[in-house]
This record gives sequence, C-alpha cells and structure tokens, in this order.
Amino acid sequence: MIYELLFPLSEKFGWAGVLNVLRYTPFRAIMSVITAMMLSFFLAPWFIRTLRGKQIKQIIREEGPKSHFSKAGTPTMGGALILLCCLLPTVLWADVKNTFVLATTAVTAGYGIIGYLDDRLKIVGKNTRGLPGRYKILGQVLIGGIALYYLYVDQSALPEGWLGLRHRLSLPFVAFSKTAIDLPPWAYILFGLLVLVGTSNAVNLTDGLDGLAIGPVMIVSGTYLVWAYVAGSVLFGFPLAAYLDIAGVPAMAELSVFAAAVIGAGIGFLWYNTYPAQVFMGDVGSLSLGGGLGMLALLTKNELLSIILGGVFVVEGASVITQVVSYKLFKKRVFLMAPIHHHYEQKGWPEPRIIVRFWIISLLLALVALSSIKVR
Repeated sequence: MIYELLFPLSEKFGWAGVLNVLRYTPFRAIMSVITAMMLSFFLAPWFIRTLRGKQIKQIIREEGPKSHFSKAGTPTMGGALILLCCLLPTVLWADVKNTFVLATTAVTAGYGIIGYLDDRLKIVGKNTRGLPGRYKILGQVLIGGIALYYLYVDQSALPEGWLGLRHRLSLPFVAFSKTAIDLPPWAYILFGLLVLVGTSNAVNLTDGLDGLAIGPVMIVSGTYLVWAYVAGSVLFGFPLAAYLDIAGVPAMAELSVFAAAVIGAGIGFLWYNTYPAQVFMGDVGSLSLGGGLGMLALLTKNELLSIILGGVFVVEGASVITQVVSYKLFKKRVFLMAPIHHHYEQKGWPEPRIIVRFWIISLLLALVALSSIKVR
C-alpha cells in the first residue's frame, strides 16, 4: 500500500526521488520485518494483559505430560497478535495488487479464523476438545480450495509467466526445465490441498512447547524469502530463475515481503513466548502460520522440497499418525507420547534442550533446501 501510494510521487516531484527506493523488494522486505517486530514489541504487553484480564488462559490436557500442569492459566491465543503483526506490514509494504500476495494473506487470515474458533470453544468449554476435527479440516479445505481455484483454474488475473508453471510439479535437486512433472489441474489442486492442510496441521501439532513452533516457522519462512526473491528477480536483464533452472516468475518476488513479515512477527512473539512462556500461540497462530507456509511452498513451486525444509513439522505430524495407527492395529505405542517432542519430555529431556535442538535441526534442513538452488 505504501508502495502504491508513495512511489508514484517520485516520478512527479524531484524532491520525492528518495521514494524511488520503494521499487526495490529487498528494501520493502527489510521494512516489513522491522514494522512487524515493532508492532509486536509495542502491542504485546497490552495484549497479554488483556488476555489475562479476560481469563483467556491455556487449557492443559489431562493425558499430557505432568510437567505441563504448571502452565495452566498462561494466556493463550497470542497467535492473534502474530496474525496482525504479519498481515498489516504485508499490506503496508507489499504490492497489494499482486495475486500471490492476495491469495497467501487470504489463506493465512482464513486459517486464523478457524484457529480462533477452535481456541474459543476450548476456553468457553474449559476443555481441550475445541472445534471438531472434521469441521476444522472442512474449513481448511474450503478456504484452500477457493485460493487454489483462483490461482490454478481461474485465468482472469494470472501473473505473467504463471500459466505455464502452475500445474507443474518441481522435483528437488534437479533441473526444473527438464524434470518437472505436468499434472492434470484436478490432480494438482488435490495435491495442493494436501500440502496446505498438511502443513497447517503439522505446525499446529508442533506447537506444544514454549517457542518450539515459532522457531522453525521463522527459519522456514526465511528460506522461502530467499527463494521467492531469487525466483522472481532479474539480474542485469536476465531472470535468475532461468539461470538457476528453477521455477520462477516476476510476481514471486513480492512473496518475500510476506515471508519477511512472518519473521518479524515471529521474533516479536518469541520475546514473550520463549521458555518459560508468558503467552502461548494457540491454534489461531499455528493454523494460520502453517497455512501461510503451505502457500509459500506451492507458489514458489517447492511442494516436494517442503518435506525436507519443513522436516521438523513433517516428523511431528508423522509421529502422531504412527502412534495412532500402531495403537489401533497392534495395541502398541511406538513413542512414549506423541507428538514426538512429548516423547523426549517423557525420556527426561529438559524442555529448553528439546526446543533448541529442534531449532538446530530446522536450520540444518533449511541450509540443505537452499543448497538445492545451485545443485540443480
């Protein structure tokens, strides 16, 4: 919005030439990080006091780790602040006419509403059941389906160059132009919904310890920031995506502004969410951030690479599925408790050790994912 309002002045008035800097995506991404951080730092104390005053407090599962019982009463739904501090800087600093930005922010906000309903029902009912899983999945599929239809079926507002890429599946570590798989539109949309819903719920499952989820969220978002900028940029008149043989169109670069806002909002939130947490994210934060990461994976054509990049989320989700399937089929548990971070808690690992080690693993996976740009 700032770009749309102020940049035209640089062409009309000589004194406004300094506004020419707004045309550069890295500058706007940096400003997006700073704006998100400042908003979060400024609003968080008031927000936490408000949550505490309205008795919006965490409900602890009775079957969960006993060490978590001491966390009962900690304010929750802090993800609402993350959402605000992510979306507002994106609107301010990104090109609001960009189709990718519109779709990504819409899914992020929509999944945040689902998370809000889930959190609200838990608080009102004073239990951990919340929104029934089938309704939660249905809402995610409907919101994601609308966004994917807009991007992959409706051709009225497609970005330049997107038509030839939208249904192509990129394979990690190999040249896109030679190995991309063309899927039928219906198949790609179903696959895209799987990525969206899977990523959103995997981040939700990871959010079980103080700062555990937000660390990998920021790391993954930072990786997508670099990827989106490279995939959408032109250097000396030559598209970097073509040089590196990765999927890319100019519109992708604007996604780096959104990814930067996620990082800034995450840093501001982590200030208060680090162990021992003063506020919890809640489903309003984890579902929305997961939805945003899922959109970044799809729109930068890193659908399969996201399995590596988001490996922490994948393992967390897989541990729950494995535990449920094993118990139903064989009446045996693979882990002491699922998700897997609770398994390590039950083994006696201190909570900060689990958190930091998961962050380190996420960072290593991000470096592997980024290395694939050049390996191709």
